[in-house]
Amino acid sequence: MSGSGTTASDDPLQTAIWRLRSRGCWAEAAALLTPHTDRAAAALERTGLLVEHALFTGEGWAEAEDALRTAEAVAGDDEERGAAACERGRLAYAATRLGVRDRADEARAAFGRAAALLAPTSPTRPLLDFRRGLFAEHISDSAPAARAAYRRAHEAAQAHGDELLLSFTWHHLAGLALREGELTEARHGFTEALRIRVELGFLIGTAPALAALAACEPEPEAGHLRAEAARLFRLLGGVPVWLATELGVPAEACAPAALPRGASCAPPSGPAAPPPPREATP
Repeated sequence: MSGSGTTASDDPLQTAIWRLRSRGCWAEAAALLTPHTDRAAAALERTGLLVEHALFTGEGWAEAEDALRTAEAVAGDDEERGAAACERGRLAYAATRLGVRDRADEARAAFGRAAALLAPTSPTRPLLDFRRGLFAEHISDSAPAARAAYRRAHEAAQAHGDELLLSFTWHHLAGLALREGELTEARHGFTEALRIRVELGFLIGTAPALAALAACEPEPEAGHLRAEAARLFRLLGGVPVWLATELGVPAEACAPAALPRGASCAPPSGPAAPPPPREATP
């Protein structure tokens, strides 16, 4: 997609959704899909936006849950039911990971149901592998299982040209390498993740990539990367929330008085990057 909405191959709705989502305006993006949620694809996409909002902000859990129930209700075949189960697993994982409520058993069961429903060639299968990797790494504390799942997702993302998912697999494989002291491998993975996100215009994912890369670099480069990550973090109103402690940015620096929530939702002054070929988020 060119993302301009001016050629036959462009989808103006998806272009608008991507522009909003990439700047952390999930509610506004989800609202564009609300009239279409009688269709499984739109209901699932809306759910994904609201689950991502909860994961990045720690808020909006009820709205995400309501959207998920709608997606589950309109799912009409195994592919759609499997994709909805994958979203339920992600929502339960996010709530567990952020300490909202322990839903690990629910996440495990939902991912298992998704695996049973989705065909081996399903376009949702790489995303499921990636999310199962997150669960293995952060909930089950099993680095080998996480690495295997990330690699399956990584290879599939490369094969299908799914650049956004590829940025996440690069990032998390690099994180495992960093834990094991493999600095060269970690630096390469974080650099690739950052490159892709910048090229796609995925602003909400750029600060985490900058902060991660800083952990692999010597000073003063590490300091420059952290400063740029902090600048973007403030610009986007303090998302993702888990970066606040790492970057040392006080909450008041991102409060509505300093930067109105939604300020980043204003139309960009220049051309937006094109949306990726398909939706893929952590």
